[in-house]
Amino acid sequence: MSIFSKIKDAIFGHKAEAATLAPEAAPAAPVAPAAVEAPAAISEVDVEASLSAMPGASGLNWQSSIVDLMKLVGIDSSYENRKDLAHELGNAGYSGSAEDNIALHKAVMQALAANGGKVPASMLD
Repeated sequence: MSIFSKIKDAIFGHKAEAATLAPEAAPAAPVAPAAVEAPAAISEVDVEASLSAMPGASGLNWQSSIVDLMKLVGIDSSYENRKDLAHELGNAGYSGSAEDNIALHKAVMQALAANGGKVPASMLD
Protein backbone atom coordinates (compact mmCIF):
# COMPACT_ATOMS: atom_id res chain seq x y z
CA MET A 1 0.00 0.00 0.00
CA SER A 2 1.34 3.42 -0.92
CA ILE A 3 2.08 6.05 1.69
CA PHE A 4 -0.54 8.36 0.22
CA SER A 5 -3.12 5.55 0.40
CA LYS A 6 -2.29 5.08 4.08
CA ILE A 7 -2.79 8.82 4.70
CA LYS A 8 -6.05 8.85 2.75
CA ASP A 9 -7.36 5.75 4.53
CA ALA A 10 -6.49 7.21 7.94
CA ILE A 11 -8.43 10.38 7.14
CA PHE A 12 -11.31 9.00 5.06
CA GLY A 13 -11.69 5.79 7.01
CA HIS A 14 -13.87 3.24 5.29
CA LYS A 15 -16.60 5.76 4.38
CA ALA A 16 -15.67 5.80 0.70
CA GLU A 17 -15.49 2.01 0.53
CA ALA A 18 -18.78 1.58 2.40
CA ALA A 19 -20.53 4.09 0.16
CA THR A 20 -19.51 2.27 -2.98
CA LEU A 21 -20.44 -1.12 -1.55
CA ALA A 22 -23.77 -0.08 -0.03
CA PRO A 23 -25.80 -0.04 -3.26
CA GLU A 24 -24.70 -3.58 -4.08
CA ALA A 25 -25.20 -4.85 -0.54
CA ALA A 26 -28.82 -3.70 -0.34
CA PRO A 27 -31.38 -6.15 -1.68
CA ALA A 28 -32.60 -4.86 -5.01
CA ALA A 29 -36.29 -4.66 -5.72
CA PRO A 30 -37.36 -5.41 -9.29
CA VAL A 31 -37.14 -2.15 -11.21
CA ALA A 32 -37.84 -1.32 -14.82
CA PRO A 33 -34.60 -0.55 -16.70
CA ALA A 34 -35.69 3.03 -17.39
CA ALA A 35 -35.97 3.71 -13.65
CA VAL A 36 -32.46 2.56 -12.74
CA GLU A 37 -30.38 5.42 -11.39
CA ALA A 38 -26.63 5.85 -11.35
CA PRO A 39 -25.02 5.14 -7.98
CA ALA A 40 -24.98 8.14 -5.68
CA ALA A 41 -21.74 10.07 -5.60
CA ILE A 42 -19.59 9.62 -2.55
CA SER A 43 -19.99 12.65 -0.33
CA GLU A 44 -16.92 14.67 0.41
CA VAL A 45 -14.98 13.93 3.56
CA ASP A 46 -14.14 17.02 5.64
CA VAL A 47 -10.38 16.54 5.89
CA GLU A 48 -9.87 19.31 8.44
CA ALA A 49 -12.61 18.01 10.74
CA SER A 50 -11.36 14.42 10.46
CA LEU A 51 -7.79 15.38 11.30
CA SER A 52 -8.82 17.76 14.08
CA ALA A 53 -10.80 14.97 15.74
CA MET A 54 -7.82 12.59 15.89
CA PRO A 55 -6.13 12.06 19.25
CA GLY A 56 -3.09 14.31 19.59
CA ALA A 57 -4.14 16.73 16.83
CA SER A 58 -4.11 19.75 19.10
CA GLY A 59 -0.42 19.26 19.93
CA LEU A 60 0.73 19.08 16.30
CA ASN A 61 0.98 21.58 13.45
CA TRP A 62 -0.56 19.18 10.91
CA GLN A 63 -2.25 22.08 9.06
CA SER A 64 1.07 23.06 7.44
CA SER A 65 3.68 20.46 8.46
CA ILE A 66 3.99 17.23 6.48
CA VAL A 67 5.98 15.72 9.33
CA ASP A 68 3.23 16.47 11.86
CA LEU A 69 0.53 15.32 9.43
CA MET A 70 2.27 11.98 8.98
CA LYS A 71 2.77 11.61 12.74
CA LEU A 72 -0.90 12.38 13.36
CA VAL A 73 -2.09 9.61 11.04
CA GLY A 74 0.44 7.13 12.45
CA ILE A 75 2.96 7.03 9.61
CA ASP A 76 6.72 7.22 10.10
CA SER A 77 7.72 10.74 9.01
CA SER A 78 11.33 9.83 8.18
CA TYR A 79 13.09 11.44 5.25
CA GLU A 80 12.85 8.18 3.32
CA ASN A 81 9.08 8.00 3.73
CA ARG A 82 8.63 11.67 2.82
CA LYS A 83 10.82 11.15 -0.25
CA ASP A 84 8.74 8.10 -1.26
CA LEU A 85 5.53 10.08 -0.72
CA ALA A 86 6.86 12.95 -2.84
CA HIS A 87 7.77 10.49 -5.58
CA GLU A 88 4.26 8.97 -5.46
CA LEU A 89 2.83 12.45 -5.96
CA GLY A 90 5.10 13.27 -8.87
CA ASN A 91 8.01 15.10 -7.23
CA ALA A 92 11.08 13.00 -7.96
CA GLY A 93 13.41 15.85 -6.92
CA TYR A 94 12.43 15.94 -3.24
CA SER A 95 15.40 16.95 -1.07
CA GLY A 96 13.81 17.30 2.37
CA SER A 97 14.28 21.08 2.54
CA ALA A 98 11.73 23.27 4.31
CA GLU A 99 10.43 24.41 0.91
CA ASP A 100 10.10 20.81 -0.26
CA ASN A 101 8.22 19.88 2.92
CA ILE A 102 5.79 22.77 2.44
CA ALA A 103 5.26 21.78 -1.20
CA LEU A 104 4.77 18.13 -0.19
CA HIS A 105 2.13 19.07 2.38
CA LYS A 106 0.26 21.08 -0.26
CA ALA A 107 0.57 18.22 -2.75
CA VAL A 108 -0.92 15.81 -0.21
CA MET A 109 -3.81 18.19 0.48
CA GLN A 110 -4.41 18.65 -3.25
CA ALA A 111 -4.39 14.87 -3.75
CA LEU A 112 -6.85 14.45 -0.88
CA ALA A 113 -9.12 17.06 -2.48
CA ALA A 114 -8.85 15.28 -5.83
CA ASN A 115 -9.92 12.03 -4.13
CA GLY A 116 -13.10 13.35 -2.52
CA GLY A 117 -11.78 15.35 0.40
CA LYS A 118 -13.05 18.77 1.37
CA VAL A 119 -9.85 20.73 2.10
CA PRO A 120 -9.74 24.38 3.16
CA ALA A 121 -8.29 26.70 0.50
CA SER A 122 -5.61 27.82 2.96
CA MET A 123 -4.14 24.31 2.84
CA LEU A 124 -4.20 24.14 -0.95
CA ASP A 125 -2.42 27.39 -1.86
